[in-house]
Amino acid sequence: MDRTEEAQTNGRITTWLGLAARLAGRFVLTAAVVVGAAFAVQYGTAELTRRAEAAPSPDAAPAIPVQTVPLRLETGYDVQRAFVGQNEPQRTVSVSFELAGQLASIVVDEGDAVRQGQVLATQDTSLLDAERTQLLASKSAAEAQLKFAFQTVERNEELNRRGFATQAALDGASAQRDELIGRIAEIDAAIANVDIRIAKSRIEAPFDGRVTSRFVDGREALNPGQQVLKLIELRAPQVRVGVPLDFDETRLANAEMELAGQVYTAALVALRPDIDPVTRTRTALFSIDADAKPAFGQTARLLVTERVDATGLWLPMTSLKEGVRGQWTVLTVDAGDMVRRAPVEILHAESDRVFVRGAFPDGTRLIGEGPQRVTVGQRVASTSSE
Repeated sequence: MDRTEEAQTNGRITTWLGLAARLAGRFVLTAAVVVGAAFAVQYGTAELTRRAEAAPSPDAAPAIPVQTVPLRLETGYDVQRAFVGQNEPQRTVSVSFELAGQLASIVVDEGDAVRQGQVLATQDTSLLDAERTQLLASKSAAEAQLKFAFQTVERNEELNRRGFATQAALDGASAQRDELIGRIAEIDAAIANVDIRIAKSRIEAPFDGRVTSRFVDGREALNPGQQVLKLIELRAPQVRVGVPLDFDETRLANAEMELAGQVYTAALVALRPDIDPVTRTRTALFSIDADAKPAFGQTARLLVTERVDATGLWLPMTSLKEGVRGQWTVLTVDAGDMVRRAPVEILHAESDRVFVRGAFPDGTRLIGEGPQRVTVGQRVASTSSE
């Protein structure tokens, strides 16, 4: 090897040795920094621990007081069912004249109260009065003839006993007398017929009530049966309600009726055996004892209480919390005053409370007020509200 190549080789060796020395120096410096930082962290942690142990411990927070109520299981609950009905009068009639004639007067109008037997309207009876007068005159004439016929029979009987009158004369007088008697009876029947037609020429109220409709004004010529007035009875209104076919009739005995915002005691009058073809229900008729008579046609609600057998308990509506997947839960306190979450199943709900079913260990109490102030697993100071 010549001197030039040797010099180049020595130069490269020198360069490598310098590079290795620099890398070693950097590694040593980095290791020193890491060791120093670890020492500083350890020292700082130890110092913080020492200071924390030297500081006084804070007082434990007092347990939150909550008011609890014991859970009482019940064997069932009452449900109030409602059926819609309508208030109506016991009797509604449309009155009219039985015979044709001219309307003479009508003395009532819509809304007027009437008494049983009160004359409401009359027909013109002038022709009937004239016919009755004629019949009375005919009867007077026939009675006079009958009086003479009786006298004739008596004279003929006396003459026949003496032998001065034949039996044929006596029989003729008797026949004439009997004919007059029959004629007078016929006239009496005709007079009675006229009296009946006169009586039928006025309309009398069939019961105490009120006029709801008036269909004539006066002086009209009326046909037989043409409607004149419509009346309703105000006494003892009744309510018509449709109930399901399978509904037990005994449940209707102690029912209540809500009408115009008031609740009345309802007495079952009748439960019809047939089925309403439109509603497919049975019609029940109730009488109500109401001092202030409600308006007819007003909607009514039949309230019937039914007992449902189920084991559960009543909870206030505010105690419910919505859990996962639509499940309802309540917060309870166990025997160790620890707050727990209990899932429940709602069986029946009312305006301010619910009847639920769930599994509750012995000694469990419900947080009655302020369940939002506590969380599950928290220990509380419970006080019973009962």
